[in-house]
Amino acid sequence: MSKTIYNFKDYIRVIPDFPQPGIRFKDITTLLKDGGAYRAVIEEMRAAVEHLNIDVVAGPEARGFVVGAPLAIALGVGFAPIRKSGKLPGATITANYDLEYGKDQLAMHTDAITPGQRVLIADDLLATGGTIATSINLIKQLGGEVVGAAFLIELAYLTGRTKLEGIDVFSLMTYE
Repeated sequence: MSKTIYNFKDYIRVIPDFPQPGIRFKDITTLLKDGGAYRAVIEEMRAAVEHLNIDVVAGPEARGFVVGAPLAIALGVGFAPIRKSGKLPGATITANYDLEYGKDQLAMHTDAITPGQRVLIADDLLATGGTIATSINLIKQLGGEVVGAAFLIELAYLTGRTKLEGIDVFSLMTYE
């Protein structure tokens, strides 16, 4: 049985001027609707990070769930959601951060990460790095060790990788 080779960028729809003029939004829904491509993306990401001996995958809402949860299943580990403040029902910790066009706050359950666990953060996109830097802050507050970050897409021209120094970063697709 032969393995299908995918050019994943062919599955990404670029929408100009969304959500504001000058932004070229990378829409992953066109990739997600193709089961074979979606499975191949998760498999490629699993292969790239499995050497990190991950205990748990954490993903920021909402597209981090779409990447992180299936990646956690593929790795055979649990998934810890990182949500906007006020969305989790149990005891939480929070951290503030700046968005490309505003400010927000992220939260995690206080029992989402056990001290000493090796955590991979997974998300659809690395842009300026604000969301991921805040996610790292939350995981460290809980005593977790962030051993890597995995993304479907990296917008290299926004230099978000510079906020992730000392962390193994994997990006499946890069836009310069």
